[in-house]
Amino acid sequence: MARIILIEDDEALRPMLVKMIERLGHEVRSEADGKAGLGQVRVWEPDLVVTDMIMPGQEGAETIFRLRREFPGVKIIAMSGGGRLGGADYLALAKKLGVATTLAKPFSRDEFKIALEVALGNASQP
Repeated sequence: MARIILIEDDEALRPMLVKMIERLGHEVRSEADGKAGLGQVRVWEPDLVVTDMIMPGQEGAETIFRLRREFPGVKIIAMSGGGRLGGADYLALAKKLGVATTLAKPFSRDEFKIALEVALGNASQP
């Protein structure tokens, strides 16, 4: 069982992802923006952070950069569905910042499960 922090601003998607994580047997805490998510990381010391790339306030790229600087050992999954640049551009940036894996929205439950397993070291990248 892993400790996972989910950072996702979408009010409809966040609770669904929380339930999926819990059903896979992990502990999860969630936040709606990067700044609050970093606060949770400082307090809870998770094994994995799953973060959206496009959020109000502190976006995913800044969140990942700060995580890498303050918590170099934490594993990270970056998710993106687009925005002005397009999801692939944000996810390419996330890879350069050192995330374990990425997810392009929309994604299936199976894709999410595989991403968690890859990031936690329980499976290889497909």
